[in-house]
Amino acid sequence: MADGEPADEAGLEDLAGRVFDMARRGDTATLDAYVEAGVPADLANDSGDTLVMLAAYHGHAATVRALLARGAQPDRANDKGQTPLAGAVFKGEADVVAALVDGGADPAAGQPTPVATARMFGRGDLLALLGVDPADGGGAEGSPGPPDGAG
Repeated sequence: MADGEPADEAGLEDLAGRVFDMARRGDTATLDAYVEAGVPADLANDSGDTLVMLAAYHGHAATVRALLARGAQPDRANDKGQTPLAGAVFKGEADVVAALVDGGADPAAGQPTPVATARMFGRGDLLALLGVDPADGGGAEGSPGPPDGAG
């Protein structure tokens, strides 16, 4: 592409699709190379699901850690208000929950919150990872469900 020429939109969409698939598959090394080359660590699809959200939902803790190390935001919510941490709790992915908490994710962010999600599904083990006493009651708001682009 010569200077001043518009980017090939179809080519960019194809590249974005491949990058989102890397996050879903947990292809950490390849995805990290793309981010190092300039793909935004917080790239989001048309539903607002970021690379971190997709990696978290599909259980890829190493990919989540790599994206966070490259500057991805751990609490960036999708268009439904769901955060990667709530998605990881919903899926019962303890290693991903730990990676996100270690990376600064807020257990009170999003709707429903990760804490509410853990309570809703009786995940005391994950409440402990979120820094909450599992014996402490508390309500739960709304069912999180999967992120739109998770499939």
